[in-house]
Amino acid sequence: MRIACIAASRVPSRTANSVQLMKACQALMQLGHDVRLWLPGNPPREGWQEIAAQYGLRLQFPVSWLPSVPAFRRYDFCLRAVLAARRWGAELHYVWPVQAAALASRLGLPTLLEAHDRPQGTLGPWLFGQFLRGPGARRLLHTTEALRLWLAETYRMTLEPPFALKAPCGVDLERYQGLPGPEEARGVLGLPEGFTAGYTGQAYPGRGIGLLLELALRNPGIHFVLAGGEPEAVEHWRQRASEAGAGNWCMLGFVPNDRLPLVQAASDALMMPYERHIAISSGVGDSGSFASPMKVFEYLAAGRPILSSDLPVLREVLTESNAILLPPEEIEAWDRALKALAADTPRRAALGAQARRDAERYTTLERARQALQGLEVGSGG
Repeated sequence: MRIACIAASRVPSRTANSVQLMKACQALMQLGHDVRLWLPGNPPREGWQEIAAQYGLRLQFPVSWLPSVPAFRRYDFCLRAVLAARRWGAELHYVWPVQAAALASRLGLPTLLEAHDRPQGTLGPWLFGQFLRGPGARRLLHTTEALRLWLAETYRMTLEPPFALKAPCGVDLERYQGLPGPEEARGVLGLPEGFTAGYTGQAYPGRGIGLLLELALRNPGIHFVLAGGEPEAVEHWRQRASEAGAGNWCMLGFVPNDRLPLVQAASDALMMPYERHIAISSGVGDSGSFASPMKVFEYLAAGRPILSSDLPVLREVLTESNAILLPPEEIEAWDRALKALAADTPRRAALGAQARRDAERYTTLERARQALQGLEVGSGG
């Protein structure tokens, strides 16, 4: 099937939505479909090999960059992309921007909208309704049940399968095969030996980096290794740690996606201290009630015990058998849990093993397969 993917993400980029986009396109190709991606802006200086390394990709798919005037807020890009996809002969328009979803659906073009959060902006809610009511709407792919319930109530529609399907972000599980143990991984990366608490991801407000620094100060015998974050944020937290005297604090900065599993494998415990309000990739907004972070699935795949904030939306994936769920922002509870886990090798092994088993339910390949179920040309969908 010819699948036109349309997204407003910047590529290459270090944001989670950009990574998830590229993994989704690769998974569609793995299923044997003819995939083409349209993005706004100018072609990057980086060649495909550099882009593939940054995103951990194994397959190459065509990418077209289209001009977009910033003042038009991607509306011009979405119009160009939908028309280009129609000229290409797309049999399915797999889109992320609600502007493109509304236009394609109203034109009667078979459209799948992948939704990660509530419609944003002044026109976002109206555009989302245009997609839902357009003759081309074929599927709403929502990342969490919390989001589906909110959309169903807001739009007074029954959003149920097969039209509305839940699809958590998932993980490229092939890259997590045969990972070394924590000690070996630390040796490869040149990290200090000893019990290590790891964090991978951005350092936006709401990610709980301040709580991690407080834990580092309370636990000088535990190494804290953080990977990811924009340069300004990395430098900010390095300076904060230095001023506080945290000699067990290491910030690696940006790590290419194809190297990320090894960094996660170097940890004896993986930390996910989300606050109750979580900023999105722009550094603003709040996705705390609806988020499906890629980090959750990567942590599961790494096979390490997870210490996570106990947010209702995260309980759609995490349980007491694959993670230690803790009150957000309550340092005393986190400190007790980390100390207890560091002293309990059997529990670490049990949690890590269950996490790895559960990761197999959330692969990007299976996610793509389910997303297209019943939509293939000739399937009657």
